Amino acid sequence: MTDTRVRPTLSVPQWGDLFTTPHSPARARIAQALFHNAVRTLPVRVVYPGGRRVGAGGPDTPVMRLHRPDSFFHRLGADAKIGFGESYMVGDWTTTALPDLLTEFSARMATLVPPALQRFRRLAERRQPTTEENTVTGSRSNIRRHYDLSNDLFSVFLDETMTYSSALFEPGSTDLRAGQLRKLDGVLDYAAVGPGTRVLEIGTGWGSLAVRAAERGARVTTLTISAEQKALAEERIAAAGLSDRVQVLLRDYREARGCYDAVVSVEMIEAVGERYWSTYFAAVDRLLKPGGRFGLQAITIADDRLQATKGSYTWIHKYVFPGGIIPSPEAIDRALAGHTDLRVQRYRDFGQDYATTLRLWRERFLAGWPRVAALGFDETFRRMWEFYLAYCEAGFRSGYLGVRQFAIGR
Repeated sequence: MTDTRVRPTLSVPQWGDLFTTPHSPARARIAQALFHNAVRTLPVRVVYPGGRRVGAGGPDTPVMRLHRPDSFFHRLGADAKIGFGESYMVGDWTTTALPDLLTEFSARMATLVPPALQRFRRLAERRQPTTEENTVTGSRSNIRRHYDLSNDLFSVFLDETMTYSSALFEPGSTDLRAGQLRKLDGVLDYAAVGPGTRVLEIGTGWGSLAVRAAERGARVTTLTISAEQKALAEERIAAAGLSDRVQVLLRDYREARGCYDAVVSVEMIEAVGERYWSTYFAAVDRLLKPGGRFGLQAITIADDRLQATKGSYTWIHKYVFPGGIIPSPEAIDRALAGHTDLRVQRYRDFGQDYATTLRLWRERFLAGWPRVAALGFDETFRRMWEFYLAYCEAGFRSGYLGVRQFAIGR
């Protein structure tokens, strides 16, 4: 069952000033010099109109074609972390190998800006706006901007489990549904979920984990702050004949009450915000009964990269996940030690599985684009979503990002 309500067309006026090129000749010249220095040793080829090429790539390396170089460098000069993606959205540059190209940039993310200039980065970077602060009200607004776009949109590229997080594949397999069920089982196993277990899920998604837990004989209370997700999750739970075992609440984790044998949460912590990590883990600690277990899945980043980039306002924040920040494993350890009696007992990493998951999602999204367009989304949205999926895939392929399941207990 899917949401059949049509969303309005995302026409050019709704993109704000995206199609207005910023103008700052001095900053554009600096951006061009820095860009040329960055690609000088990268295995890519950047091709200008007329055939000029820069980059260290050979004939089999990704090609980035600059169609409007002036616009591209003005956007980079205005804000490199946002302008690079925006310039793809408006067609300033194209490539036939987007994930491959972005992987080469991602693999050298920490060194693209010369060390001597990195000390000035904070002076030039935009900071996350206070309007995207993850208060109870702010979190609902942030989540609505992504997850309430349309359930039909997500059904185009997700598998039939409607699971929007990394799969955990059997070695040699790319079966998306099987990988998603294996991932869900991994989290539930870490939380020791079985017959009679009282489970709290933080972040319902579209109900796949709640269904899987209920199929094990558990009783599940699952929390979401997305009205669109709640409606479809309840439909899917009812279709599975499990409404008597699963309760879906439109509620923030900070408002949760009760005492549970297990708490589970899959890739929701990225939306919590660094300021609230302590609140999040303290809530889990409060809600777990003595001897209870917490199964957590989180996207992760190296701790030094977290410290260097936290607070930065990026393309992902502006267009995809407002208010988001990815924790490091060390940051999770610090939050647990500082605010709870909980500790990580076991974990598994599977970042390359996320790269595969994102590749499959991107291929399904592009193949299903006519269905997305029929919902009212425009070509700029298509380029934005393609860039988002490829950008994330590149992060995992390069190892800049990881994903980890944690078994946490007292």
